[in-house]
Amino acid sequence: MAKRRISEEDGRAALAAALGGDTGRPVMAAAVRYLLEELAERAPGNSVEVRVPPFGATQCVTGPRHTRGTPPNVIETDPATWIALASGDLDWERALRDGRVIASGSRADLDGLLPLVRSRPSAGTPSAGTADGTVDLGFAGPDGDDRGPAR
Repeated sequence: MAKRRISEEDGRAALAAALGGDTGRPVMAAAVRYLLEELAERAPGNSVEVRVPPFGATQCVTGPRHTRGTPPNVIETDPATWIALASGDLDWERALRDGRVIASGSRADLDGLLPLVRSRPSAGTPSAGTADGTVDLGFAGPDGDDRGPAR
């Protein structure tokens, strides 16, 4: 597994800012890269490449490894869509249907891996918002269940 380049603290702060509406380039870049690192940590492997231009890309999901050229399984989306998918604000199938994600290859599917974090409380859980309006970045488990607060 690759070493994280975005610290947990910096990544969570950037993600909270992005979810709060900050669309500045440094904030979006840090939030996108942080979420890509989280995906790679949760689904290690090299069979799928997830691209979020212009900020980053990662390889993830176990399976056949490609070594040269364009990988056979590629997912590409824009930064705002990636953050919405990773935070649970956008459903994978809807993003595909609306053309907000381009996915090619038989393994190019993140449906069971997303969301990575929850920007809103799940049904039946206490309110995740705080008094100052910040967002609880509790991490979602592989089946969308709450893994508890972000690390």
